Order: sequence, then structure tokens, then C-alpha cells
Amino acid sequence: MQRISSRNARFQVWQASLTNRTKRQRSGEFLVQGVRPISVAVDNGWPVRTVITDASRPLSRWASDLLRRLPDVERVAMAPELLAELGEKDDPEVIAVLELPADDLDRIPVGPEFLGVVFDRPTGPGNIGSIIRSADAFGADGVIVTGHAADVYDPKAVRATTGSLFAVPAVRVPSHREVLDWVRRSAAPVVVVGTDEHGPTDVYDFDFTQPVLLLIGNETAGLSTAWKEAADHLVRIPITGSASSLNAANAATAVLYEISRQRSRPAQ
Repeated sequence: MQRISSRNARFQVWQASLTNRTKRQRSGEFLVQGVRPISVAVDNGWPVRTVITDASRPLSRWASDLLRRLPDVERVAMAPELLAELGEKDDPEVIAVLELPADDLDRIPVGPEFLGVVFDRPTGPGNIGSIIRSADAFGADGVIVTGHAADVYDPKAVRATTGSLFAVPAVRVPSHREVLDWVRRSAAPVVVVGTDEHGPTDVYDFDFTQPVLLLIGNETAGLSTAWKEAADHLVRIPITGSASSLNAANAATAVLYEISRQRSRPAQ
């Protein structure tokens, strides 16, 4: 077991990965903390490169069990003040260093009951995390982030998923083109449905029981023109009161709930 008590080169790589997307990509790894997120990652077979523990205190039962489940993974005991820096605002007992998965759309299964979510050019990592969490809660097969966007593996996004990142594939792609090519290659007849406040169809009047790729737009600008043109249908969420619109993550959650509601109804 390695011990780290100073800001050596390894510590600096991990620290940089918290705030620098390029360095995160270059190292091919990201940091995860919290009992539930780490447990879900291990349960779902995510590759763990290193487990970092607090060198100053005995392991909890959960941490001991975790290390027993990962007998071949590198273990690092770190000085508590350094571990706290990697934990940012929290005081973690354990931080897991996970391998970044490939941004391969084929990680997302497409079948006769397919439900995928596209988040177009999101700027807030917390919104990405919230949508991944809702996608997991309402049975989506995967989440796709397109365009120039915040990063799925930003610590704020990872925390906001509360572990759902490790249960639902999340893939980053440059543009709508790659997604549309992938959908066309699938055997299922996927319908592309965009959300737009001026959409002609209310969300509860649309048939979501068919294979669907749901499009959620940028928090400020909404869907890009390219995505609107690519959509087979545009739907809107009717709202009342003084609110002019919904937060992107809230809108996605509302539509995902409606999809889940429709799909759970007994066949007529």
C-alpha cells in the first residue's frame, strides 16, 4: 500500500482532474466519493484503478468490505488534509479513482422499448447529473450529451447523479449527426421527440409507448436548430402561474415521468 503525505505528482494529477476536463481526459480517470456512488459503481462493474483512504483513521465496515471486494485494486493511504482537498467541500473516508469509459453510443442498448435522452449543449454540470438521475429513475436506457457542453464527469455532475451515472450509460458526442446515424443503424423504429415551449403537441397527448429518443435543449437557448429540424415531433409541457419556463432538468424529469406513466398503463 502506497502512502501519500505530500502534494506529490500523483496527488497533483488527481487534484487537477477535479477542475480540468482536458487533464481528466488525458489521465483517463475521474474521482468518485460517497458510499452510494462508489457502491453502485462497483456493483455495476466499473473499472476501479485506485482506492484512496484516510491514513489517520480506521476503516468503517463499509470501507473494509469495499476493499475486500476489490482485492487487486491499488490502495493508497493519504494524509487527511490532502484527502479533504480531493473531497472538496466534503470530508470523505474513501475516494475511488475510476477509469473513464469510452464515448461509444453502442454502450446504450436499443430495443423495442427503447428510451434514450439527449441533452443538447448543457452548460450546467449539475443539470447533467440531475437528468442522468431522472433517466435512471424512470427507466431510460441511456443519456447522450451533444455539442460543446459541460462534462458528464465533472465532479458536480457526478455528485448530482447520486450514483445513477454508474447504472445508466452516459455518452458524449460532438453533434447531432453521430446520434442520428446511430439511431438509423438500429433495428428499432426510433421516434425522435424534441421538447420545445412552442411545440404543437402537449406532452400528455403524445404516444410515448413507442421507441423514443427524447431531446432536451440547452438551459438558456433550448434545442439547436439542427436538433429541431431532426425531430420527428415537438412536444410542450403546459405550465401555469407566473413561471415563463422550466429548468432543463425539471422539464426532462416531467417528460420522463409522463413516459413512465404511459408505459406502465395496462394495455387496452
